[in-house]
Amino acid sequence: MARRVLTHNFSLLHVDKVLLNKKWNYKNVISPYIRIYYIDEGEGFISTFEEKLKLEDGYFYIIPSFTLCNLECVTTLSQYFIHCFEESPSGLSLFQNYRKPIKIKAQSIYASSIKQLLKINPNRKIYRSDNPKVYEQNTFYREYQDLNNKQSEAEFMETQGILLQLIAQFISHTNLTTDYTSKIPSTILDTIRYIQINLSSDIRVSHLAQRANLQIDHFSRIFAKHTGERPKEYIQNKRIERAQYLIMTTKKSFSQIADDIGFQNLPYFFRVFKKLTRVTPGEYALKNHF
Repeated sequence: MARRVLTHNFSLLHVDKVLLNKKWNYKNVISPYIRIYYIDEGEGFISTFEEKLKLEDGYFYIIPSFTLCNLECVTTLSQYFIHCFEESPSGLSLFQNYRKPIKIKAQSIYASSIKQLLKINPNRKIYRSDNPKVYEQNTFYREYQDLNNKQSEAEFMETQGILLQLIAQFISHTNLTTDYTSKIPSTILDTIRYIQINLSSDIRVSHLAQRANLQIDHFSRIFAKHTGERPKEYIQNKRIERAQYLIMTTKKSFSQIADDIGFQNLPYFFRVFKKLTRVTPGEYALKNHF
């Protein structure tokens, strides 16, 4: 009998309960990790270019990684929040084709779970600020990852269990399936892994098609069918996602980052970055560093 293996892991970064006010008002926020909110009082909003979700008492919300959005508190907002990184061998996110905020009604058992997560992880607060440009920095990421390594085996397993339990609710609600990669042909999965590993190289669609032993047009159609994007668009998106992460977590120059992700032409890197994120690399850097 084939044994099914869990292919996605979630690494806890922050968990806390905070009382927010009108100062919690941030535009064009993009994070390399997943955000989960549970609201128990007050009102606010998560908005994207496509929709605006009301933050209200008794609801859970998730913002997938690399989702561009605005955060706003109307007057006051009592909020439990979780930030966690998602990892998978394929490089595919569970929300690969659903990069937008999701809202679901909170069941009491899951509200209790997030409170338990906070109880067993008391040192995961954002002590410095509630502003993403202050707390989203590499030295702070390392501090919290070190805390993961110092957890007891029982605490680590319970933390993983709660994260999986909570995220499963959103997967179920949006009809996303946890075994969706099994429906993707092995040639496309292999291509996705190849792209992830070789972002700094000159990746040509013709070479990807050759690796898959398919004609270019046929390969591009199959790739788009299973990823939602043509190969060239997919490569650009992955490069810009990597650039966002490097800007937020390193002190590399834009030219170094452009080279790291396969852009030999700096102005072209700037144009693609702004096209996909709505801001320039410089504006993004100002938002996410001191």
